[in-house]
Amino acid sequence: MLKRKIDTFLKTFYERNNKALLLTGARQVGKSFSIREYGSKNYESYIEINFITTPSAKNIFKDVQSTKEAILRLSAFADKPLVKGSTFIFFDEVQECPEAVTYIKFLVEEGSYRYALSGSLLGVEMTDLRSAPVGYMSIKEVYPLDLEEFMMATSINNQIIEHVKESWQSKKSVDSVIHDKLMSVFRLYLLIGGMPESVNTYLATNDFNEVITTQKSIINLYKMDISKYDKRNKIKISDIFDLIPPELNAKNKRFILKNLNQNAKFNSVEDLFLWLKYAGVALPVYNVEEPKEPLILSRSRNLFKLFQNDVGLLAAQYADGIQFRVLSGDSDINYGAIYENAVAQELHAHGFPLYYYNSKKQGELDFIVDSEGYVLPIEVKSGKSYDRHRALNNIMDNPAYTIPNALVLCNDNLYVEDKILYAPIYMMMCLQKK
Repeated sequence: MLKRKIDTFLKTFYERNNKALLLTGARQVGKSFSIREYGSKNYESYIEINFITTPSAKNIFKDVQSTKEAILRLSAFADKPLVKGSTFIFFDEVQECPEAVTYIKFLVEEGSYRYALSGSLLGVEMTDLRSAPVGYMSIKEVYPLDLEEFMMATSINNQIIEHVKESWQSKKSVDSVIHDKLMSVFRLYLLIGGMPESVNTYLATNDFNEVITTQKSIINLYKMDISKYDKRNKIKISDIFDLIPPELNAKNKRFILKNLNQNAKFNSVEDLFLWLKYAGVALPVYNVEEPKEPLILSRSRNLFKLFQNDVGLLAAQYADGIQFRVLSGDSDINYGAIYENAVAQELHAHGFPLYYYNSKKQGELDFIVDSEGYVLPIEVKSGKSYDRHRALNNIMDNPAYTIPNALVLCNDNLYVEDKILYAPIYMMMCLQKK
């Protein structure tokens, strides 16, 4: 079984307070599995109600007049007894029954049982929720496995991971044998990604063809969601989703609207991009006009790059056979897009808003984030000439910005030169938002 950080979060959350917890995130990231594992192992009675597989369960909250009546209806739907003080109730696919989220306040207030909720496309469907039960429910987003979780899944022990973290803190090189091993694990992560089903398929079969089949089924599921939940714009949203890989392969990786429609204006299609963002299946990285804090104040909403929510799904959308070439380190492949997608995915999972910087005079930085009171420029280099970075030099030398440090993620081992930290790409897992 995969070891996930969300599992530790669930245990701590329910030990420390009596609120309900709503897990959000894209489909297939492991929300329901983690809740199911926690509830079934820690409570005498575990009850799961899925509003898609059991549509009649929506009647639990239809015209309900009191909390007592709601609990009575719950007991009728449950396949186990409701044991006061030792029952965990999980409402899954709550986007199909917004009333469950609205009414959770009263169930929590009644206090007899513990509650969890989960759903996909909640960022899209949240407008249908009539009220938010503030003070009675917390919300936590779940992501695909990050690189550290993937390492643990592929038998990289905690001692090695701690060695990497200590090297990051002390700014010292990683042991050379460990460095080579972790670079090969990182290349594996580029291809498998962090979708739990993809990772489990690889661990069970060691067969990339099986993994690709799994990944393509997830992509098809996303497209089915687009068709189901936005019928009016489904073709346009699907076109945008399909354009992510070729747009990332372009020279500047910025999403060009004319590739979607020659006459497209951003105001007319903005909601389509936001649909993919709020559904959790795409990660927009917005351009900032100046590398100054707070970055959000100089964000340009119509200049952005669009990444996949999972780097393995991106790799699956590229040409057949790329997997084996990436594993072998084929130098003829353009790794830029998949390296940057992996970094965007990691930064997002660690809570960083995603930005990049581009200026005709000074050049382009792949990412720029708020970090400990300063902006941190990040360059992602997949080739050998990782010490060439005109834009980064220009920004660091500009007295108007007073940026103390910069980071270049590359294939080489760690070293420091002036104010720039050159770190192996797998050290992206050490970037944590405080």
